[in-house]
Amino acid sequence: MEKKATGKETEPLTCKKDASDCNKGEDCKENGLLVRNPKSALRLVEDGNKVHPSQGDKGQAAQISNGYSGGQSSAPCNGMGEVEDAQCTAPAATTTTTTTTSTTCGAEGQQQLMELEDRETWSKKIDFLLSVIGYAVDLGNVWRFPYICYQNGGGAFLIPYTIMAIFGGIPLFYMELALGQYHRNGCISIWRKICPIFKGIGFAICVIDLYVASYYNTIMAWAFYYLISSFTTELPWTSCTNAWNTGNCTNYFSKDNVSWSPHSISPAEEFYTRQVLQVHRSDGLDDLGGISWQLTLCLLLIFTIVYFSIWKGVKTSGKVVWVTATFPYVILFILLVRGATLPGAWRGVLYYLKPDWQKLLATEVWVDAAAQIFFSLGPGFGVLLAYASYNKFHNNCYQDALVTSTVNCVTSFVSGFVIFTVLGYMAEMRNEDVSEVAKDTGPSLLFITYAEAIANMPASTFFAIIFFLMLLTLGLDSTFAGLEGVITGVLDEFPHVWSKRRELFVLGLIIICFLGSLATLTFGGAYVVKLFEEYATGPAVLTVVFLEAVAVSWFYGITQFCNDVKEMLGSAPGWYWRVCWVAISPIFLLFVTCSFLSNPPELRLFDYNYPYWTTVVGYCIGTSSVIFIPIYMVYRLVITPGTFKERILKSITPETATEIPFGDIRMNAV
Repeated sequence: MEKKATGKETEPLTCKKDASDCNKGEDCKENGLLVRNPKSALRLVEDGNKVHPSQGDKGQAAQISNGYSGGQSSAPCNGMGEVEDAQCTAPAATTTTTTTTSTTCGAEGQQQLMELEDRETWSKKIDFLLSVIGYAVDLGNVWRFPYICYQNGGGAFLIPYTIMAIFGGIPLFYMELALGQYHRNGCISIWRKICPIFKGIGFAICVIDLYVASYYNTIMAWAFYYLISSFTTELPWTSCTNAWNTGNCTNYFSKDNVSWSPHSISPAEEFYTRQVLQVHRSDGLDDLGGISWQLTLCLLLIFTIVYFSIWKGVKTSGKVVWVTATFPYVILFILLVRGATLPGAWRGVLYYLKPDWQKLLATEVWVDAAAQIFFSLGPGFGVLLAYASYNKFHNNCYQDALVTSTVNCVTSFVSGFVIFTVLGYMAEMRNEDVSEVAKDTGPSLLFITYAEAIANMPASTFFAIIFFLMLLTLGLDSTFAGLEGVITGVLDEFPHVWSKRRELFVLGLIIICFLGSLATLTFGGAYVVKLFEEYATGPAVLTVVFLEAVAVSWFYGITQFCNDVKEMLGSAPGWYWRVCWVAISPIFLLFVTCSFLSNPPELRLFDYNYPYWTTVVGYCIGTSSVIFIPIYMVYRLVITPGTFKERILKSITPETATEIPFGDIRMNAV
């Protein structure tokens, strides 16, 4: 294969090297042109001949400039798969890109090369799409979006929500998919190919994912407890005659004429607070009480399911999501049809969608819209990077981003009808306004209000089983994804340690997450879950994605990034995407972060008001993950040789080549 020089003609240099001149596994250093390491593929840069292409030259990276194709060496090999006597001929590196060849020979050398180049990929495209949809569509879509929507203007809220999705959420979603697919690395090692000084972002993401796994799965344990309790002829939260009930328990669904008073407590609420959570046995965060053995067993079983779903990689989890990602839609449809037929359902729908245009003038509404679309799509958790890294290089990630983000937003909207038709039914039964019935936020909306409504429907046992089974599948998808973000990041960063020990690493990770969840399994564990949900992850993830967008757009370069996308898809992103990545999306993130930090939420759960010191603790937990970013920056500058200016330049310049498929070989591009 020939290639015309783009600059002046290159002059060939010939070197005669004996096997003794090159150590096993090392490169033939003279001129740095013939790479003798059997563990490396065709590379575009080497040693002193490294030349970083300008932003406009990246499109030429897929061409070979020295006339060699991979694996063409005919030199004899010794028993170790190395070249015994290599005749090296290559042109001098005078063009904007320089390529080197790998003389890999012998069965062992070829096997090592295949192990390096062959990265696990999705069995089918649909496996990837279902995994991403399953990750993006979680418990928050079922309860948080409907609540946020009616709280911030009903139907009018869809305007800021759509605007924030178009200019903030979807561009960031697309950016992470493109980064992961092009560089084919997890959240840690990918920064060597983008901007090494920001590598601390990867470590911060892993810590955040561990925090999420420590409290998010506890909510699934609650759902699992409900699921087990649902296998009865009469659901246990329908009556006030149980051991956990108090004198204030009021069953207004009974045949007797029972009036609802301000002190009344529904049997569903007492089942949730006194039987499942047992919060009455805790005085708050300063006295969490003992550990609930029932919830501990539920969580242990959940983590067992998670382990055997992800221990082998995406080829096994990609099959599991065929059930966990599609089943919720079947259940949502059944519940939507059932809810629409309930008396008073129209009241809930009207309350859900009735527009309050005055709300659009409030800054809080736009902040809530931005936060909802961001946390719903989920960039910044390393999941999109990990999942996309297992795609084929030329997979249409642009189309994937549009499809999956649209499915996610539509699911959130439809979930609102599922929830509010039932809330309208509850208001009809209580003879109250929908706002009084729907005052509960968070998981309480699912485990108290919706559970109570289900309990008083015909065929209540059936609907309770499928509803809580749906919650489990929604949660499992997100857990698979969050842990895969950590697993891929660590395995790509330390392949020499963990690449052949994935099952063992995943087991250790599951054990760590389980031990980290013990505080949420106490009698006051619900208070811990609320604290982590509001403070430990929210501001940290916003900060991480803001820095990620800045690093990619301003340090790596928007032109460079768009050229990367062009190599994969054949066409570069348009001006709309460029403007979003460079300016609008970072501003969007900065806006949400500053709004959150300037006005931190005042936490209250049930009758417990969080003391001020818990806010400080929450911010400290959040900071414990973000702190890895500046720590690594300092570490990077300290270990890099040269003057301060040289250290800065080296630290923001990609240090590792990115492998680009070229026919049957793989090339490295800078």
